[in-house]
Amino acid sequence: MKKTQLLSTEIHPKPLRPVKIVQFGEGNFLRAFADFFVQLANDSGNYNGDIVIVKPTSRGNTDLFDAQQNLYNVVTRGLKEGRKIEEIRLVDSVVDVINPYADFENYLSLACCPDLECIISNTTEAGIVYDESDNPEDAPASTFPGKLTQFLYERFLSFGGSCASGLHILPCELIDNNADVLKSCILQYAEHWQLPNAFSRWIESSCDFHNTLVDRIVSGFPKEEAPDYFERLGYEDRLLTVAEPFALWVIEADENTISRARANDEDGAVLPILIVKSVKPYKERKIRILNGAHTAFSMLAWLCGFDYVREAMADPHIKNYVTRLLGQEVIPYLTLPAEELNEFCRQVVERFENPFMNHALLSIALNSVSKWKARCLPSLLAYCRHNKTCPPCLTFSLAALLKFYRTASRASDGQTHEIQDTDSVLAFFSEYSESSSFDLASAYLSKTEFHGIDLNKIPSLTEHVIHFLDLMDRYGVSEAFCIFLGGLSNESISENK
Repeated sequence: MKKTQLLSTEIHPKPLRPVKIVQFGEGNFLRAFADFFVQLANDSGNYNGDIVIVKPTSRGNTDLFDAQQNLYNVVTRGLKEGRKIEEIRLVDSVVDVINPYADFENYLSLACCPDLECIISNTTEAGIVYDESDNPEDAPASTFPGKLTQFLYERFLSFGGSCASGLHILPCELIDNNADVLKSCILQYAEHWQLPNAFSRWIESSCDFHNTLVDRIVSGFPKEEAPDYFERLGYEDRLLTVAEPFALWVIEADENTISRARANDEDGAVLPILIVKSVKPYKERKIRILNGAHTAFSMLAWLCGFDYVREAMADPHIKNYVTRLLGQEVIPYLTLPAEELNEFCRQVVERFENPFMNHALLSIALNSVSKWKARCLPSLLAYCRHNKTCPPCLTFSLAALLKFYRTASRASDGQTHEIQDTDSVLAFFSEYSESSSFDLASAYLSKTEFHGIDLNKIPSLTEHVIHFLDLMDRYGVSEAFCIFLGGLSNESISENK
């Protein structure tokens, strides 16, 4: 076999399965997440179904899929329960990729598949929108909800509006209540396009829209390492994609669906899928633990001389800071059972330590003002309510944010960074670039446009942020961080002063 041979059905013949899933989105994430899950289920014998992918936009082409006859591999590598793992799995569960802009009739014909069960999508957070300029005669409609309305109406007509022809719809876009928003858009189109009322009733009664939460880091095609993988595989795979071991798909459903899922899972769960009454506590867990920790330590770690998450987590001071922040300032104020939260926290720390993942701290630090509000501020407020004092690690991270935003370079190596945020944020820090710690902290914490509330009203928060900023200015960030860690008390941050 020539090493330059491209992956195809000549190398790996595809099994014949019914089409049960239509997926909007052909990107790395869904291929290493939902499609990977389907492959695991097919390989285990617990499922027998294929996927047809639909391109949601006119950008790009399907040439690589055509050339490889929709075959590709997923590399899973990282830490799992303390062990380094690296596994390669071939995905043969994608049977076709359709571009509705080039073949609209073929796209609509998918709606008539009798075995179809499910719609999956990941069209970016901006993908689930309603546009009144869309028309039912468009081939296709410009928006994803418009295309899906056309698809569902075709299915409604094809099966005479039967209840059995309804579908499970699982959007993976990272917006609140993603399925509810998508369903609302579809019903808007139905009304705007003057489709029969029976169609709207079918959408309401026969199609199940499930809010979801997805979580997996997918780094995509491993450009530098690709030749090594090709040599190991014995062929080229231009759709090869890399993902971390951790994966979780939380799917919201009613009690009947949850009961059926449990009844069909007598042998134990094969896939990391949770079917729950509400995704809200799981989203809160992810935002406050995973995303909150990222935002809380990314700027601090960069100022201390680190460039990547895994590199920073190898430093015992940073790791101690992160584990203390999560264990004492975040987890106690979340609603899920402590055992679940602690296990998720352990997994998050392990994901941060992934030796194969180069996750740049400066990338995480983009737009940190709004990120800190969404990811860290709720934990700070919850801690303050329960303890009548400020959380030390979160307060120090807030000071580090201010230091980062007014510091063009770090002392350790002179490396510079360019602040990237909204115009109003940039204007604020430009105005206070030469101000004292007192003036900067007082003005920043008072900005209700940034935080939704005046943070100066939180007892002792302002004085502690000013104190930490003064420490950083006097000793440098790394030394100030060591002083801070040395002065930590389990009871209060007042002893740090």
